[in-house]
Amino acid sequence: MRLTAQELAFVDRLGRHYAKQYGVPPATGRVIGWLLICEPPQQTAAAIAEALGISRSAVGGAVTMLETWGAVEKTRQPGERADRVVVVGGFGSDGLARVDEYETLANFAREGLELLAGASEQQRARLLEMAAFAEFLIERLPQLADEWAVKRDEMRAAGALPREDWS
Repeated sequence: MRLTAQELAFVDRLGRHYAKQYGVPPATGRVIGWLLICEPPQQTAAAIAEALGISRSAVGGAVTMLETWGAVEKTRQPGERADRVVVVGGFGSDGLARVDEYETLANFAREGLELLAGASEQQRARLLEMAAFAEFLIERLPQLADEWAVKRDEMRAAGALPREDWS
């Protein structure tokens, strides 16, 4: 499968974004970009590599990273030997309800504050703000997830979003 110039530009821009924003190889962003626009939505590693003109090992590394983030999953049809990779439905918004990363950050901040118990407020300021921000997100993200679910359901009912899971 050959990408159009516009498709290639899109996946390349997403690759650069992921590299800059998340410090991962551009192939990671290119793979998710392709999976967001390809048809059919389930692609083998070989098909992704061919479409993007990258190695299968680059695709494998990208898929592993994206699986870790919960962005993609592998499936296999009965009788097939190759996995197919697909973007997980709700990719992006599903992270709203997951606060474990912020709980970890808050715990690190509290641990650091214990280490600096006798230090100046100026030295403790970064950790105090880190803890406060993490605790704010722990409190607010589940509410945002609930609000998004209501909004998404309204948009589905109005026909602005597909009614079914698109993965």
